[in-house]
Amino acid sequence: MVLANAAMHSAAASDEVDLELVLAVDASGSVDDAEYTLQLSGIAAALRDPAVLRAITAGKHRRIAINVLIWAEARRPKDETGWFILSSKAEVDRVAAMIAAMPRTQVGGTGIGDGVAHAIRSIDENAIRSDRRVVDVSGDGRETPPRQYSTILSEARSMAIARNVTLNGLAILNEDKDLDDYYRARLAVGEGNFVEVAQDYEDFARAMRRKLLREIEPDPIVGLR
Repeated sequence: MVLANAAMHSAAASDEVDLELVLAVDASGSVDDAEYTLQLSGIAAALRDPAVLRAITAGKHRRIAINVLIWAEARRPKDETGWFILSSKAEVDRVAAMIAAMPRTQVGGTGIGDGVAHAIRSIDENAIRSDRRVVDVSGDGRETPPRQYSTILSEARSMAIARNVTLNGLAILNEDKDLDDYYRARLAVGEGNFVEVAQDYEDFARAMRRKLLREIEPDPIVGLR
C-alpha cells in the first residue's frame, strides 16, 4: 500500500537529488504497537531536527528523496509512503506528519531480505537521479526462515551490491544484545556502510537522528555532535 499524497512534492522522473533514501522499518511480531509507534515518531522527530534539516540542503542539489517502507512477514505486501523530495522545513514537516501517522498492517515473521529487496526495487523504479542510493534497515531481530519461497537476506544483499546500493542498519538491542554484530556481518554492505545502535525503543529517536546525519551529510561529522 502506497500512502503518497499528491498535494505534497512527490518525486518525478526529472528530479535530481543528492541522496535516495529508503527507511525500511520492522513491524514483525517481535515489535508491539507501542514500539512500532516509537519507531515512526522517532523517524519523524529525527527528520525535523535542525541539524538534519541543514544536512538535507547541504549537498550540491540541496535536496534528497525519501521513501518509508514498513516490512514484516516475507511475501506480504509492504506499506510505504512513496517517494518524496525534501528540500525545505515545510516539506519535511508534512512528510514527517505522514510518517508518524502510518497505520500498522504488517504482522508475522522477520522477513528482512524480502523487505530489503522491495526497498531496492523501489529505488530502481523511481526514475529519480542521484549519486548515492541507501536503504536504512531498522529492527530488533534476526531474519526468520520464510514459510514459502521469498528473497532472503543474503540474496537481497547481493542485489544491493549489483545495483550499487548501500545497506545500513539500525539495530535495536532490547531483545538481542548481539544484533548489531549480525547486521554488520549479514546486512551492511556498500560504500560507507555502517550500523548504528539503539539500546531500546526509547533510544530509537536519538539513534535515528545520528544515523540520518551520517547518511545525509556529504561529509559526516556526527562524532563531534
